[in-house]
Amino acid sequence: MGTKRSSSYMPLILSLVLSGGILLGLLISYFTGGLVPTFSAKPDKVRNIIDYIETNYVDTISKSTLEEKAATGLLQKLDPHSMYIPASEFHDVVDPLLGSFEGIGVSFRMEGDTITVINPIPGGPSEQVGIKAGDRIVRVNGENVTGKKLSNTDVMRLLKGPTGTTVDVTVFRRSAPALIEFTIVRDVIPTYSLDIAYIVEPGIGYIRLNNFSATTADEFHAALGELIKAGMHSLILDLQGNSGGYLQAAVNVANQFLEKGALIVYTEGMNHPKEMFYANGHGLFKTGEIIVLVDEWSASAAEIVAGAIQDNDRGTIIGRRSFGKGLVQEQLNFQDGSAVRLTVAKYYTPTGRCIQRPYENGSTGDYYADYYHRVVNGELENADSIKIADSLKFTTPGGKVVYGGGGIVPDIFVPVDRSESLNYYTLLINKGLLYRYAFEYTDRHRSELSRFTNYADFNGAFMVTDEMYRGLIAYADSLGVKREGADFTASDARARVMLKAYIGRNILDNEGFFPLLNSIDPAFLKSIETLEEH
Repeated sequence: MGTKRSSSYMPLILSLVLSGGILLGLLISYFTGGLVPTFSAKPDKVRNIIDYIETNYVDTISKSTLEEKAATGLLQKLDPHSMYIPASEFHDVVDPLLGSFEGIGVSFRMEGDTITVINPIPGGPSEQVGIKAGDRIVRVNGENVTGKKLSNTDVMRLLKGPTGTTVDVTVFRRSAPALIEFTIVRDVIPTYSLDIAYIVEPGIGYIRLNNFSATTADEFHAALGELIKAGMHSLILDLQGNSGGYLQAAVNVANQFLEKGALIVYTEGMNHPKEMFYANGHGLFKTGEIIVLVDEWSASAAEIVAGAIQDNDRGTIIGRRSFGKGLVQEQLNFQDGSAVRLTVAKYYTPTGRCIQRPYENGSTGDYYADYYHRVVNGELENADSIKIADSLKFTTPGGKVVYGGGGIVPDIFVPVDRSESLNYYTLLINKGLLYRYAFEYTDRHRSELSRFTNYADFNGAFMVTDEMYRGLIAYADSLGVKREGADFTASDARARVMLKAYIGRNILDNEGFFPLLNSIDPAFLKSIETLEEH
């Protein structure tokens, strides 16, 4: 039994993480007349500075541009997560959390200099008119879009638009003798925060969430119910790489696991009184075993869920120390389409710990270099390297010691494997060569791969042959990634699995990808081992 949500792989990145310079010379001009501003006894410094720049600056610059620069700089200096969102970027930032967007409904990637369709969204406008996986979009509204080095954002702005509007696209299809013209009527396209839910083995279920959006609670409730019907008594909740989202979505997910009256999280700020969030007792999975997977990119709402499970002694956290974002933002929208996200409170886990990691002077370089520091300090490879302040120790009702001040420290640590025997595999992954080769293979063999309609058939019948793998090696070699070293056993084993996983994703979406990825994910494997020991 499996529950899968089709999702776009457009690399839409929701970032709540929003310069410095060297003064090389200074020329001061003393005015004895002319356009010298006059300030009141209690000046509005920001407004006066903007007026002064607009009137006297060496180059032409608009007041609206100055206002945006001022807003951006002001918010950056408050904390790392307060931010100004220009109108031109509003939908790119906000849409991923809304659970839908308006567009033509395709997942795509830039293949070389060409927009290539990975898959049309099932039931979406593109699928309805006949767009197929592998189609290359060469013109949009009559304008050539190949060879222009477009970014993903550029492409999305070309293809997204209000519901009911049309866009003309011209595609190249390998099997067609000529270019094909399509007129697509844009519509509301749902996006999903739940990547996949399936039964791993009898009694053990798995759910992966990629963020916490407006639709997460409904998606999660439905998937959880299906897994329970299928006999699940233990759940692996995968929040690795989950960047967070809405606080209420996190509360609703945690609520599924806790008894009535259990504290999930509370928030408090200088101008926002303490607000407590409790479980209502209507959760579907209040007694089964739970394991939550986290890593250094699990943030915000993901940490709320992990903290609630850990502090209520409800389950086991496995992985590596999470990101450490304990700040809550509210959004103020302006009439011109721009917005401000302002940090208004901190959130605290049930034991009273704030897991926000330290920051000074807003968005400093050190704050964003935290991952680099973790690598250098050895934290990703050794739990003993995690820096923990004794003054920030807390104790759960069950007697477990937990820590504040910088992310959720897992109950069971799973290191990053930096073995030299995996160097070749790491290069293939980091340079995107496995992904690209898998896409090219899929594109050349779509007719024969189309016979696979579910994961079980694909996993059982499709094999990465020696010939196929030699093709990958030759492909990587042609792009400068050589097989250097003596032992490739570990690298080849993982690369074969990932090659199959990427091909599975190309034809079956997440259903064909995550079960294979999980088969080589150390955190997932550790969770299975832990559950089987109980």
